[in-house]
Amino acid sequence: MDSFWYPFILSLELATVTTIILLAASIPLCCYIFFYSSGITPLLKSLINLPFVLPPTVLGFYMLIALSESNLAFSFTSLVAGSIIYSLPFMMNPILSGLENLPQNFQDAAFTLGKSKVTTFYKVMIPNIKPSILIGIVMSFAHTIGEFGMVLMIGGNIPGKTRVASIAIYNEVESMNYAAANSYSLILLIFSLLVLLAVHSYQHYRNINFL
Repeated sequence: MDSFWYPFILSLELATVTTIILLAASIPLCCYIFFYSSGITPLLKSLINLPFVLPPTVLGFYMLIALSESNLAFSFTSLVAGSIIYSLPFMMNPILSGLENLPQNFQDAAFTLGKSKVTTFYKVMIPNIKPSILIGIVMSFAHTIGEFGMVLMIGGNIPGKTRVASIAIYNEVESMNYAAANSYSLILLIFSLLVLLAVHSYQHYRNINFL
């Protein structure tokens, strides 16, 4: 199956699976970083934000080496593994920022009532940073949809298997089929704009309500 829409369907599946895994993994990791800061915290934050400064092909190369040994390269599983690492800061940073901006009295009140750090985190702090979590979910999903370098390195360009939307654009340009490339690009452009519009509209609406 390699119809015009299949790369978009595959991209949506990849973004959905990646975002769910990232959300499940990021919240306990944020809890650890926020409450149990230690000498390794700068190292953890540096590793999380590494995709911001490192070329995707570098991460993709090392992921390819690691996945090739287990015969997982050039599969949907490899795309998910790479996307989790590459989209991790887009989920982690909004959640950590939300936690760090919460008033200290939220924690103090919970500790005064005898609640543990973990209980305070899940019962008090997480419910109060829902907007930050939502932004993390949206940004992780949108970033995974548009990722190119990493998915090309570890997933290749296999029709009906690993050819996501961003790779389909590259493939059509290579074939000099600019009309098809333009169609793919235009859909991704509109999608990305709608995602950003939704995020900024939500923030604008919340700011108005707080006034």
